[in-house]
Amino acid sequence: MSFRKVVRQSKFRHVFGQPVKTEQCYDDIRVSRVTWDSTFCAVNPAFLAVIVEASGGGAFLVLPLHKTGRIDKSYPTVCGHTGPVLDIDWCPHNDHVIASGSEDCTVMVWQIPENGLSQPLTEPVVVLEGHSKRVGIISWHPTARNVLLSAGCDNVVLIWNVGTAEELYRLEGLHPDLIYSVSWSRDGARFCTACKDKSVRVIDPRRGTVVAEKERAHEGARPMRAIFLADGKIFTTGFSRMSERQLALWDTENLEEPMGLQELDSSNGALLPFYDPDTNVVYVCGKGDSSIRYFEITEEPPYIHFLNTFTSKEPQRGMGWMPKRGLDVSKCEIARFYKLHERKCEPIIMTVPRKSDLFQDDLYPDTAGPEAAMEAEEWVAGRTAGPVLVSLRQAYVPSKQRDLKVSRRSLLHESRPPPAAAAAPPARPTTPPSTPPAAAAAAPSRLSAPPALGTLPSAHTGGSGRLEEVLQEVAALRALVAEQGHRIARLEEQLSRLENGHV
Repeated sequence: MSFRKVVRQSKFRHVFGQPVKTEQCYDDIRVSRVTWDSTFCAVNPAFLAVIVEASGGGAFLVLPLHKTGRIDKSYPTVCGHTGPVLDIDWCPHNDHVIASGSEDCTVMVWQIPENGLSQPLTEPVVVLEGHSKRVGIISWHPTARNVLLSAGCDNVVLIWNVGTAEELYRLEGLHPDLIYSVSWSRDGARFCTACKDKSVRVIDPRRGTVVAEKERAHEGARPMRAIFLADGKIFTTGFSRMSERQLALWDTENLEEPMGLQELDSSNGALLPFYDPDTNVVYVCGKGDSSIRYFEITEEPPYIHFLNTFTSKEPQRGMGWMPKRGLDVSKCEIARFYKLHERKCEPIIMTVPRKSDLFQDDLYPDTAGPEAAMEAEEWVAGRTAGPVLVSLRQAYVPSKQRDLKVSRRSLLHESRPPPAAAAAPPARPTTPPSTPPAAAAAAPSRLSAPPALGTLPSAHTGGSGRLEEVLQEVAALRALVAEQGHRIARLEEQLSRLENGHV
C-alpha cells in the first residue's frame, strides 16, 4: 500500500499557529470578568474591540489595529451602557459600525471615528429597546444591510432594522429556555440556535417558524453552541452525559443522527467554534483552555478531520476572529485570532507553509466582501442572496525580497546607453502581460543579461553605424527574457501543483 493512501491528502494538514512578538500585542487591557460565555472580543480589518472592566456601567475598548504595545489606563472607551456589556459584533458592511448588547436590556449601535476614539464615546447612533432581560447575543445579518439580530435572557429573538430603529420580527415562544448561541446561514435566509433545553433549532425568521429541530443534540447540561456551515450543514459543540466535550456535524435534512461525532476531552470550559467558509476549516477554542484545535470538514466520512492543535502556556479568557479580507495573503495567512489573556490581547497567526511567493489561488478563493447584497427592505420582502464576493488577489503584496529583484531589474534598464535608448522605440514590458509579476521579477536574476549589457558602451563608441547592431542585440535580449519568463511561470505552476499534493 502506498503512503499516499494511508495519509489523507489535505493542503491544510501542515497549518501551524504562531503568536506575534511581544511588542505587537495589546498590553494592560483589563478584560471583563463578567460570567457569560461570549468571545469578549470582535475584530475587523480596521479595529480591535474588547469588552473591559468598567465601574458604574459597561464599556468596551476600540483600538486601531496598529495601536499595539501598552494601552494607557486613561484610553477612551465606548461607555454608554448602564450595565456590563455581554456581547459585541462589528457590522460586516461597515468597518466603523459596531453593535453591543448589555445587562441593561438594550442594544446599542455605535459609529467609530475614522482614526479611533480620542475621547469617551457615550452617545450611540441608535438605541434598540425591546428585551425585558439582559441581551447576551448580537449578530449582524451576513448579506442584508442594517439588519441586526439580538437574543436575550428573556428567551426572545429580535430582528431589527438599524437604519430605521424599528423592530422587524419578534420571535417569542420558540425557545423555552436560555439561548446559548445564534448563527446565520451563509445567505441569511435562516439561522440556527442552541438552547439550554439541549435542542438545536433551525428557524426561518421571516415566517417565524422552526424549520427543523434536534432534541438532545448533546446530552450534557453544560452550554453548547451551533454554527451554520457554507453548505447548509450545522456544526455543534457541547458535552456528553459524562461531561466530555464533543463536536458533531448535522445534516439539516435529517437531524435524527449526527453525520459525525467526536469526543475531545473532559475539560469544563465551553467550546467556541470559528468557521472559515472559504477553506471549510473549523477552529475550536475552549474558554479557559490554552489551545486552539482545528478540523477540516469534508464530504467523505468521517466528515470531521482533525488537523492540528496550537498550544500555548496561558489560558484564554476570550477570542477574536479576523475576517478573511483582513489577513496578510502574501504570507499564506489563512486565519488570525486575537487571544484575550487576563490583561493582554495576543494575536495568533495561522499559516499554511508554502515555498512559492506567488498568490495562492487555492488558499484564497473569492471571499465575502464589505458590500451588502441587498437592503433591509428587500430582505423583508422575501429576497435571499448570498454574500457579494471579492478577490483577495488585490491585497497580495510581494515580499521584500521580490521587491528587491524588481529594483535590480530597473537598474539594469538604466545601464542602457542614452543614445541607444533615445533611438529605440518606446519601452515595452520585458515580459508579456500573461507573465506573472513574480516571474518578471525573477527572470533577470536567472539570466546572463548583465555581461551582455556590459558590452553596450563599447559597441556605441564605434559610432552611429553600429546602432543597428545594438538594437538587434537589445531585441535578442528582450526575446530571451520573455522566453525565460514563460519558462519560470510554467515551473512555478508545476511547483504549486506539487506543493498542493497534485501529481
